[in-house]
Amino acid sequence: MASRVSLEVGDDGVGVIRIFNPPVNALALSVLVAIKEKYMEAMRRDDVKAIVLTGQSNAFSGGFDVRNFQEIHRTGDMSFLPEISVDLVCNTIEDAKKPSVVAISGQAIGGGLEISMGCHARIATPDAVLCQPELTVGIIPGYGGTQRLPRLVGLPKAIEMLLLSKPITAKEGKELGLIDAVVSSENLLRVARLWALDIADRCKPWMTSLRRTDKLCSVPEARKIIESVRQKMKVIAPNVSHHQACLDALEEGIVFGGHAGILKESRLIHNLIYTDTCKGLVHTFFAERAVSKVPNVTNIKLKPRPIRKAAVIGGGLMGSGIATALIQSDISVILKEVSSDFLEKGMKAIAENLQGLFNEGSLTEDKMDKALSLLKGVLDYSEFGDVDMVIEAVVEDVQLKQSLFSEIEKVCPPHCILATNTSTIDLNIVGEKTSSQDRIVGAHFFSPAHLMPLLEIVRTEKTSAQVILDLMTVGRAINKIPVVVRNCTAFAVNRTFFPYTQGAQLLVSLGVDLYRIDQVLSEFGMPMGPFQLQDVAGYGVAVAINKMITSAFGGRSFESPLLDLMIADGRRGKANGKGYYIYEKGSKPKPDPSVQPIIQECIRLTNIMHGGKVNLSDQEILEMVLFPVVNEACRVLDEGVVVQASDLDIATVLGMSFPSYRGGIVFWADSVGPLYIYESLKKWEVEYGGFFKPSQYLEERASRDISLAQPAPPSTLDLDALIASF
Repeated sequence: MASRVSLEVGDDGVGVIRIFNPPVNALALSVLVAIKEKYMEAMRRDDVKAIVLTGQSNAFSGGFDVRNFQEIHRTGDMSFLPEISVDLVCNTIEDAKKPSVVAISGQAIGGGLEISMGCHARIATPDAVLCQPELTVGIIPGYGGTQRLPRLVGLPKAIEMLLLSKPITAKEGKELGLIDAVVSSENLLRVARLWALDIADRCKPWMTSLRRTDKLCSVPEARKIIESVRQKMKVIAPNVSHHQACLDALEEGIVFGGHAGILKESRLIHNLIYTDTCKGLVHTFFAERAVSKVPNVTNIKLKPRPIRKAAVIGGGLMGSGIATALIQSDISVILKEVSSDFLEKGMKAIAENLQGLFNEGSLTEDKMDKALSLLKGVLDYSEFGDVDMVIEAVVEDVQLKQSLFSEIEKVCPPHCILATNTSTIDLNIVGEKTSSQDRIVGAHFFSPAHLMPLLEIVRTEKTSAQVILDLMTVGRAINKIPVVVRNCTAFAVNRTFFPYTQGAQLLVSLGVDLYRIDQVLSEFGMPMGPFQLQDVAGYGVAVAINKMITSAFGGRSFESPLLDLMIADGRRGKANGKGYYIYEKGSKPKPDPSVQPIIQECIRLTNIMHGGKVNLSDQEILEMVLFPVVNEACRVLDEGVVVQASDLDIATVLGMSFPSYRGGIVFWADSVGPLYIYESLKKWEVEYGGFFKPSQYLEERASRDISLAQPAPPSTLDLDALIASF
């Protein structure tokens, strides 16, 4: 196979080392070895006076190949993580007797940026993006990024870029001192060559980043900054260690020098790569990318059709959020409502959504104005004749949705996608009164729809592959992660997580303090516990979902009177400031002591505390809430609701904010152990009933000691059928 790294020496005495490893110039092991070989060759050649390191026109380098982390986790073999920080970046590039200038276009990410910082100057095109994203996969930079970055941009900015994995542009890089010059793509190599020669001739400074101190503050000041950030990260990310490790490496280098920091960085990354956090985040990284491949949709040579104009029916919380997501991504939207008052409220909500995005800096004023120009409000279907897609976002009422789909089928063009944002209702029921069931699909957004990253695409047996592909394309266009699931009551995410609230309510009926339950789940890593979540989501939504869940899964559903008692007491959660918590503007939610009589009445009505109040540890509380969720996830896997287990993992991370560093619900369950989960559920089933009954899928996996995520082997019947087909 041809080398992925080449060396070309020009008449000017500049050796251009070019990395070529499409599509993003990932630094695979072979590429790193080849870079060193080409550098050594350039050092030996008398006709090479200086070196320019560059990549493809669209990317300098997307960084170290993350697939190597998977191999380390699978095999335990650390040889997949090469020791290049000193050998390549320090000795071969930075301390070489010939200067290097890096020419950056496109991405210089992770290891790509670290190698760039080892060069003696950095020239970039205006489109260049510079980033150290290692902490997003649970590690820290391993090629000197924790040492050179603060020496080039200063400690505060380096901390921001490292801990937040925050990318910057070439322009900002120039202002900070990370980039020496920003030039057009046409002039990139010419300027880099001249710059390298000027360094060789001592016309420009020969700067080694690791030895610079001019951007560093004093040691006492640096320690004060680092300690302040340490305390904040203990609050923000209490369950993970890689943020603290990154700060350790930064502090080591500032106190004891860059080379000491390099060695500390190397030791730390070797420890971090084996942590559960790294394993979970690497799994999440690949799970997010795996959802783009859907059998019989993305592999049958279909091409997505353009979606230029969409209609959204209903301008409430969900409809206005969906419309916001579409127009800010340059898709024209017709917003339909049933009255002028409702339409005015919907249009106002969309404008407020955009204003919020503008206020936080994620939308410019020009883009906000353009988005608003793509929105039009209507009270009838007269504008629906040329729409490419309709998304219905009205209340969860079966008859209303059936009526709407019968109407829009008649007024929309025959190619139009007919989508519903229902979160629970069976799509076959929604579309049963239409003759266009091949065009009916679920487009389940999560609230707030313009911010939450998940789009659950729900397919029926009749939904066409073209419609699914088109909606996946729209999802990516509006910056969502589309996950395709099969149709069933509550679909994948809400179905998997219905036991989350029910398990918590069961514990309350056993006398466990609800605020302790919320605290335990929050400390585990959920953004809020089940009771605060119910307050925030709204009791109306909870009532509607409970009815459908009970109807579909009554045999394994725990029916609690708690929510009905709360509503009867005039409580509506955050909507009226009074739920399980008290909500006051400008203050954090506070536990409401007046809810205790309601809880006591709930305990009396459920009457399951036969042996008196139970005494549970925090771990038992956590497990009694989350193990039933795992159990339902097993049923979702068994029924083929998702293509693969990792789809459910990423859906629970993006849709329910299950901690990404735990890898998603199935990955986490496998780390706990299927046998332990099965035995725990079996024990609780005896004590508390069918809500805890283990699924057959879980029982089989536990008995055979195989993971929940592992695809089921073909049955004997399947093999017989396969043989017969030949």
